[in-house]
Amino acid sequence: DLLQQVESLRARRNEISAQMKNGQPNPKLIEQGKQLKVELADREELLDKTAEELSSILRQVPNIALDHVPVGETEDDNVVTKTVGEKPQFSFQPKPHWEILATRDMMDKERAAKISGSRFTYLKGGIVQLQFALVQFVMDVLGDEETLKKIIEKNGLNISSKPFTPVLPPAMLRTEPYVASARLNAAEVTYKLDGDDLWLNASAEHTLCTMYWNEILPEEQLPIRYIGYLTSFRREAGTYGKDTEGIIRLHQFDKLEMEVFSTSETGLDEHKFLYAIQEYFVQQLGIHYQFIEKCTVDIGKPNAAGIDINCWYPGQDRFIETHTADYMTDFQARDLNTRTKTADGTSLVHTNDATAFAMSRILAAITENYQNEDGTINIPDVLQKYMGGKTQI
Repeated sequence: DLLQQVESLRARRNEISAQMKNGQPNPKLIEQGKQLKVELADREELLDKTAEELSSILRQVPNIALDHVPVGETEDDNVVTKTVGEKPQFSFQPKPHWEILATRDMMDKERAAKISGSRFTYLKGGIVQLQFALVQFVMDVLGDEETLKKIIEKNGLNISSKPFTPVLPPAMLRTEPYVASARLNAAEVTYKLDGDDLWLNASAEHTLCTMYWNEILPEEQLPIRYIGYLTSFRREAGTYGKDTEGIIRLHQFDKLEMEVFSTSETGLDEHKFLYAIQEYFVQQLGIHYQFIEKCTVDIGKPNAAGIDINCWYPGQDRFIETHTADYMTDFQARDLNTRTKTADGTSLVHTNDATAFAMSRILAAITENYQNEDGTINIPDVLQKYMGGKTQI
């Protein structure tokens, strides 16, 4: 009704304007025009306010979960769909990664705490070299069309084998696109820069998914696949006392993140492709893992489906999440207004994101799984060529 009022007033304004152009100045029309201008401004202001209130309400409504997603009330209702590999066997009591790295002078949290506070660290030496070996490994896999074809064929998917484009995205976002992405969690997660309309990204996909905000993409360009490398920041509010030792849960961490823009027809297969790539990465590292189908309460508001991979940490005798793959259907693209041009007009793209490696978590997993009694760490075979042929650090 309010929109109709505004449209009616605009139409009347145009009529008066046309009449004024076609004849002598008419005092009556001039007065009507003045009154109309005031009334229209009032109605437009109310319309804008109402539209923003409606948009704010709609942003609280989550995406609709796909039919295969298990219904649940807590993360305990997530379903372990498979467990792959074997737990490594040791002739000694395996240590947690923080003891190994500190003893080998590859991690210094005490000095980091002196400089930056809790949940920061200095990483040094071989563990840093290992991080960049992982980066190069991921870039080689995702840039190799033949490897991607094999993953697609193995998983029975009918999608393009188009390689991923490497991206170094910005680390900060303005409020409007961040809100539109449905990823801004101001209270618990995200750091805000005082005096600027800027937020530090809480995860690498946040500045990747927003790249085509308010844009129309030619359909022939899809899928667009990116692999982004970025330092991310989280306040970790609400996690007091959780994973305080080591490098599992830090305020600052580096991520390799996959992001895909696709048509609606291929969106679900792109999701399957991304978590197949994640499995490939973990299998190549030779780490024991679980595959988790996340339930409705745990997938996250913008997501229609979500998968986790939890790797085994022998020094802690537990599985820990190392990878997440999220499928947003067109939910995210709707507020971001990211569309594709088709023969029939335009339609919303579908978006997917998935972890390639959250660096601190996978470094911790490698450290614990490949540790030796003397404190050295064996380098997984697949990474040795990126370490100058080294077999240990």
